Amino acid sequence: MLKGKHIILGICGGIAAYKSATLLRLLVKAGAEVQVVITPAGKEFITPVTLSALSGKPVVSEFFSANTGEWHSHVDLGLWADAMVIAPATASSIAKMAHGVADNMLITTYLSAKAPVFVAPAMDLDMMAHPSTVANLELLRSYGCHIIEPAEGELASHLVGKGRMEEPEKIFDVLDDFFTPKDLAGRRVLITAGPTRERIDPVRYISNYSSGKMGYAIALEAARRGADVTLVSGPVSIGIDHPRVRVVSVESAREMLDASMAAWPESDVAVMCAAVADYAPASAADSKIKREHQDVPVLHLVKNPDIAATLGQCKRPGQILVGFALETDHEIDNAAEKIRRKGLDAIVLNSLRDAGAGFGVDTNKVTIIAADGTSTPYPLKPKAAVAADIIDYITTKN
Repeated sequence: MLKGKHIILGICGGIAAYKSATLLRLLVKAGAEVQVVITPAGKEFITPVTLSALSGKPVVSEFFSANTGEWHSHVDLGLWADAMVIAPATASSIAKMAHGVADNMLITTYLSAKAPVFVAPAMDLDMMAHPSTVANLELLRSYGCHIIEPAEGELASHLVGKGRMEEPEKIFDVLDDFFTPKDLAGRRVLITAGPTRERIDPVRYISNYSSGKMGYAIALEAARRGADVTLVSGPVSIGIDHPRVRVVSVESAREMLDASMAAWPESDVAVMCAAVADYAPASAADSKIKREHQDVPVLHLVKNPDIAATLGQCKRPGQILVGFALETDHEIDNAAEKIRRKGLDAIVLNSLRDAGAGFGVDTNKVTIIAADGTSTPYPLKPKAAVAADIIDYITTKN
């Protein structure tokens, strides 16, 4: 969402300025055009040469160029920008911003900015907690600035507390989220992800190779676009950090069914991405099965509930139910049959015959098939991009 955006990156004089190089690189990599404006003190912590090499633009610090007398127009910069982010923002600069003390290029640019302003404070814990800093940040909030709260941890003073500038990746996510269209705002989305585990005994289970990456990517994309997401997740080794995502952790298919049925009545959309085990042992042993003391055990399996089909049976008008199909042969026919049998509005088909698709990888290649038989194929993409395609498809039907 940052591709083509004009971003002013303001850098103040603090040790956290070294993180600004990473933030700058992330913004440029995302396709943004970035102009760095740095305070004189900021140049003591990171050089303009480094920042210019990363941004591809001369760094602005003074009102005039020393050699040519060229005027740097803070007004033009303020009109040019789609957003301004000040990271790190020191207590001194925050105070100047709050009270309009226009004594350097960064503050005058801020005062001229017409675009949204994001402020990432960085300072020692006592400065952060001081009533003047607290009051100044409240003033900036009242002006409409977006304050990216600092994290807790070890500071430059070697004290531990709140004052560490938030990590560049999270600042980037805040900016990216701001520019992401909120076309699912007000919608509730249910997503299942990951494998299920069906217990044989306390240490063994039946499962599959699903990593949960696809479902988690869909959950994050839906949340970024404004939805309130319930993510019913089987056991995975990944996490998700978004205020609009509520994770319900489950283990077995029956637990996943119960959690899904609890969320479904209030949901507008459900995406059944989990790789649910088709079968489970008829009974699980209470203690570990010892191979030394008995013959090879025979597992008697029973069918697990079909979660998507169960939701399809109680789908109300206006709800959208999307399934997933991982196939190895007769892909289109098998997927179309699942649409009819489960009462789906669409199904996302991927095949293990496609290199780079399926379990345990960071990419996927899918075809979305609608209930009317129309299909939309997509090329191999990172799962985050596939998630965006799926949400794009859903918003056209919602």
